[in-house]
Amino acid sequence: MPLAPELVKQRLEGVFGFPFTPFYADGSLNLDAFRRHVRWMKGTGVHAIFVCAGTGEFFSLVLEEFQEAVAAAVEEVAGALPVLAGCGYSTALAARFARAAETAGADGLLLLPPYLVQPEQEGLYRHVRAVAESVGIGIILYHRDNALYGARTVARLAEIPTVVGFKDGHGNLEQFGRIALELGDRLAYMNGMPTAEMTYPSFYALGCRGYSSALSNFAPHVTLAFHRAVAGGDVATQREILTHVIEPICAVRDLRKGYAVAYVKAAVNLLGLLGPEGAGPVRPPLVDLDAEHRAALKRVLDGVLERYPA
Repeated sequence: MPLAPELVKQRLEGVFGFPFTPFYADGSLNLDAFRRHVRWMKGTGVHAIFVCAGTGEFFSLVLEEFQEAVAAAVEEVAGALPVLAGCGYSTALAARFARAAETAGADGLLLLPPYLVQPEQEGLYRHVRAVAESVGIGIILYHRDNALYGARTVARLAEIPTVVGFKDGHGNLEQFGRIALELGDRLAYMNGMPTAEMTYPSFYALGCRGYSSALSNFAPHVTLAFHRAVAGGDVATQREILTHVIEPICAVRDLRKGYAVAYVKAAVNLLGLLGPEGAGPVRPPLVDLDAEHRAALKRVLDGVLERYPA
């Protein structure tokens, strides 16, 4: 049975694993590799697992693949951690994906921005409300791109009992601070910026207690150490990890559009974490790292593991 929304909210603190979705060389879903990776991630110390979201290439999965992957993750995690799934597109499609995730056993949803349009606040409200009314599991609002929620809109949505969280991928700290002041502890707050470790200390100071981590796919011990440093006020360790791990990774990530996903798969492949098949390629319209950028990433990873052996 999925966790009740209030219980999902209570467990949204810490480092959240965002597993990639492995594909074979021909681009088809590699469900066996996905199962093995989720099973491994479950034991790393992350506090929740979000499947088929941004890092999991939700946008490239058809409904059947999505439901199959969510069900596999739920089975592998077996109740040890909350399992949440990405969900998005138009309102009608988002509701279909939401129901598929609920049927597959997910504990909650990360509601991604609606497709393409630039909605008014009332439109965003109606979109979320319609998805929420289609399921009974917890929902996290994802504040980024064309889904930028005003504080009053978040307050209205918080009247829906199944809306339990707010993930900020926009980075306007003043706006985030206003939302946190408006809502208090009604919602759980997540930092969802790309390579969120870089900005987590600032979000933490404003009441955010968790973040999504791409590093959870290949260096979970480092990101967990970073989270402990932030929570414990250890500024020296924070600066050391930011300087020697996070900033060099960000430099590679920023070399091409879409590398925020592609570098994760490249890192897993370079480290041999999933065997010969590895994580596989990304699906179009994303592109994989070219040879020069893979070499740059390998140098970064070699330095990371030398400084912070697993």
